[in-house]
Amino acid sequence: MATPARIAASVPDNLCSASIVGGYVVPWKGCLVCRRSDGATSFRSPAEFCRHLRDYHCTKEGGSFICRYGPNGVCPSLPVEGVSDQDYEDHVARDHVATESNSSSSTPASPSLKDRRTLSSGRQTSPPPAPPSCVPSIVQDQHRWTVYMSQVNLPAALNDPRLARRETDFFSKTWGESFERAEVVPSPYVPHITREHFRKYLAKTSARFHKHNLALKNVATSAENDAVGDGESDREFPSTYARKQKRFQIDLDVIPKIFMQPGFSLQNLETFNQVLPWQQIKIHRQDSSSEKSVQSSKLLQEKLSHYLDLVEVQITKQISVRSEAFFSAMISHDELEDHMRRTCSCIQHLRERVRLLDCILVQSPLKIVQLSKTRSNHLKVYKKLRLMATIYQTQPTIQRLLGTNDFIGALDLIATTQEILSQELVGIHCFRHLGLQLVEMEKLIERMMRAEFVSFTHSLFYKPIAEEDTSVDHDRLVMIVLGILRLQNNSMIEICEEEACTSIRTIVKQTVIEAVSVADDIDTDCAPNSLANQMRLLNYSQWITLLDQLFHSLIILLGRVKMINDVIQDVAKAVTKSDFFQPVEEEKAKELEKESPWHDTVLRITGDADKALSDVEYLQISKSLRDMLCHVCDHSHDRCIKVLNARAKDGFLDRLLLSEFVQLSQMIEGFVRDSGNLIGKQSISLRSCLQGQSSRFVQRFHEDRINKLSLILDNERWRQADVPVDFQEMVDHISSTGKLNLPVKKSDSESKPQEYLYINGEKFSVVGTILMLLKILVEYCQFIDNIPSATPEILNRLVELLKTFNSRTCQLIIGAGAVHLVGLKTISTKNLALASRCLQLIVHYLPSVKSHFESQLTNKQLNMLKHFEQLFKDYNDHITMISAKLVSIMDAMFESNLTKYEVKAPVPSNCFRNIVKQISKFHEGIYDILSPQQIRELIEEINGGFKRLLKVQLMRLNVASDGGPQHGLVMSDIAFYVAGIRGLNGFSDFNASIDDIWEKS
Repeated sequence: MATPARIAASVPDNLCSASIVGGYVVPWKGCLVCRRSDGATSFRSPAEFCRHLRDYHCTKEGGSFICRYGPNGVCPSLPVEGVSDQDYEDHVARDHVATESNSSSSTPASPSLKDRRTLSSGRQTSPPPAPPSCVPSIVQDQHRWTVYMSQVNLPAALNDPRLARRETDFFSKTWGESFERAEVVPSPYVPHITREHFRKYLAKTSARFHKHNLALKNVATSAENDAVGDGESDREFPSTYARKQKRFQIDLDVIPKIFMQPGFSLQNLETFNQVLPWQQIKIHRQDSSSEKSVQSSKLLQEKLSHYLDLVEVQITKQISVRSEAFFSAMISHDELEDHMRRTCSCIQHLRERVRLLDCILVQSPLKIVQLSKTRSNHLKVYKKLRLMATIYQTQPTIQRLLGTNDFIGALDLIATTQEILSQELVGIHCFRHLGLQLVEMEKLIERMMRAEFVSFTHSLFYKPIAEEDTSVDHDRLVMIVLGILRLQNNSMIEICEEEACTSIRTIVKQTVIEAVSVADDIDTDCAPNSLANQMRLLNYSQWITLLDQLFHSLIILLGRVKMINDVIQDVAKAVTKSDFFQPVEEEKAKELEKESPWHDTVLRITGDADKALSDVEYLQISKSLRDMLCHVCDHSHDRCIKVLNARAKDGFLDRLLLSEFVQLSQMIEGFVRDSGNLIGKQSISLRSCLQGQSSRFVQRFHEDRINKLSLILDNERWRQADVPVDFQEMVDHISSTGKLNLPVKKSDSESKPQEYLYINGEKFSVVGTILMLLKILVEYCQFIDNIPSATPEILNRLVELLKTFNSRTCQLIIGAGAVHLVGLKTISTKNLALASRCLQLIVHYLPSVKSHFESQLTNKQLNMLKHFEQLFKDYNDHITMISAKLVSIMDAMFESNLTKYEVKAPVPSNCFRNIVKQISKFHEGIYDILSPQQIRELIEEINGGFKRLLKVQLMRLNVASDGGPQHGLVMSDIAFYVAGIRGLNGFSDFNASIDDIWEKS
């Protein structure tokens, strides 16, 4: 069927350009029929007008189209009997679209023969010139025409037949002659395609292409054959056959669907009116002449005849195509009928023989078999009745077993009865409620076993601590656990955990009450109501006794919880279906079995028990048991933490002595260790609490020491102090044992203090402050031996303490702060030497302190030892600074004397006499303080400074090494200087070379 677009394509372009051309009205701009009925109607294009005529002014009857565009629904230019689809399109384009008439005319006029040929052929003619006013305006006519309707066909523009000649300069006249001859540069993004790129595709499709060519040849050959050949061709080429069937289907589609309906009957009034539209015929008879009525009746008759012809042709084609199959089916039907007749006679004869065999050979043996089966059924009924009688006694038996607390036997009986009911007594009406009753009994037994387990755990956990656990009824416990596991109920673990936590709270409360009640110095009547407040009234010894008793009771309780845990574990392992343990775990289990007293009981009771647990269930139970143990242990630690926090609320723990806090720490560490070994996992809550308390104690401990050190430093007069015997014994103990700890005090204390502190034969002149600092160092080291967990914090505090001493000493000595604090007149060389020697003493013990701390630190904490390296550097720098200060004092003295030096008699001069005197005095001040090696290094540096200053003075005086009188006087003074230095103790071999004081010429 043609579309409106196809009809519009056949309309000349000049008719679509404007609504008025040369004074004529364009007919497709409006519908004359609809304008009179429903107001003015306008169209934008011929295609829209053609679509309107087909939708509203055209009827289809059968395969014919009747145009209704005209007065009274009749087109005056088209026959009433109708035309085909193509003829209808030509009719619309010729008579209704391209007709031109005056604006006053209401009926379209017929076009000329030339116009009709032009319209039918679709060729374009040159349009008449249109006035400028007829050009559509984009602004005013934007709803009728847009720029998107403008189309340019480049081939049509280049091949315009209206041009006198071919214009070859279409592009060059605009863009230049070089445009057409310009060479197109190949794109770097487009590859060069050759035949090699299609080789793989051709190789892949060559076989199919060859097959396609053969099929085309077969089609050409089969087209020349007869109908038989057509059938073979159809079978060989299904696609050709499908196209034929499609063409036949198109022919049948012309026939209305009403004729194809299964319920088609002309007796139906609606069907009759649709097939024979007498109402339309009557209307035509009334509106038109008799000739038109006859034509309408004739058209209806021809249409029905046309339908009949189509159907007959299709039937004839189908019969001709399937004639061979039809005759073959008839022949097969006759042969089948003969075979059926012979088969029926054979069956009738066979049935007669079978009847005779049944009467003679089958009936008697069959009766014997039937009687045997009847006897077997009677025996089965008898056994079933005996089984029913046994099942009837199940409930009384269960009650008797429960009366003796034999839960396992009752559960076995219930399980056996339920199995019999579900397998052998299915459908017995009298036992229809027994299954539910057994389920309720099983629930009752479960509640009874839970109550028994609660009673057992309660009696075990609340048993007095003094009583031993040898009197535990293991048989009862194993029976209860086995029964609960038989029901696959893990509630006993929760019960055990709840009872254990309750017992822990009770033990803690009872222990505190007993400790408060037995305390003599506490009046419970006048004491505060709160138990925690009463506990705070206990002194240290009473409170530490309470804590020891509490830890002992909790360890015993955790042991009882561990015993129940092990029993449940062993019973669960015994009733597990497969052997879950690995060889290593089996060895550990055997060792535990030898130690556990309930192992034989578990084996005896669970020997004949069913394997009720799978590996997954056993894993779940094991995990729940581990979690239960950990939770009970954590709960006991939490209750102990509450006791500690309650006692530490008033700062009691912060005021403890070091020995008391060490005792408390060791007691807590012992409890944490014992509980961890018992349950197999270390709990960190109580240890964390101890670490927090240790931090506060360390803070107070450190503040006391650093305040004490600061106070002693502020009052230190930096004079050499005597060394008490206790300090010398402490140093000797450290040297002999290699451990930084305080020795045991001896009973005799009659020894007098010494002048020096001797360390491995080396004597140290010290002040009182450094002795206290040395003792504080040993106390810090002994602290981490007693409380290893506080090692990192103690290390930081010790580093802070040593840095404070170093910086404060520098302020007092180098910065002369001691002059203002203690009233020293000046910082003498002896003060400087004492400070240097004290710093050397600390540097001597720093490696030992570092090794001591290193033994207590973990691998992750070893990086904290870098603080000792920094301390070692700081102290050495300080010692070097003091030595430089001593040298600078002597240099200042040399400079003040040498500036007054004159080369003249007497010899030695007063300047050199004064210099030698000052050096002797300097040596006398540091001789008993510093080490000989350090004294020699200082004298050598001082000698170097003297020679440097003397050289400058001699250059200023213009004294040269020329052997003259001045040179002799200078050499005499220098000889006196050298003799003075060699006269010092330990400097008899001093090399005082003076050749470098003379300027080289």
